[in-house]
Amino acid sequence: QVQLVESGGGLVQAGGSLRLSCSASGRSFSSSAMGWFRQAPGKEREFVAAISGLGTTYYANSVKGRFTISRDNAENTVYLQMSRLTPEDTAVYYCAARRSTYHDIGSYDYWGQGTQVTVSS
Repeated sequence: QVQLVESGGGLVQAGGSLRLSCSASGRSFSSSAMGWFRQAPGKEREFVAAISGLGTTYYANSVKGRFTISRDNAENTVYLQMSRLTPEDTAVYYCAARRSTYHDIGSYDYWGQGTQVTVSS
């Protein structure tokens, strides 16, 4: 049974940083695309960042230059380093994984339960 478990969310002041982690179990995702999405209250879930099984990274324009996605294949874990956070980054952040090597924003197969990130002004 595949599980994705996010951690690292919390409350942070504007301008601060947080690092989210997503630990996968049930199968290896070392060659799979993994990504982060977020959903703010009253809004649809949106893409944040992804990393392919080949290590290619993708970012939403709103987080480019502030967020960094990385992975540790030995630990079956993907990270999202977030810096220069603003209140607009407040959302539930979800980890997702694909069976495929390649990122496809609309085709993630597995999802975590989410972790809350709240940025105060």
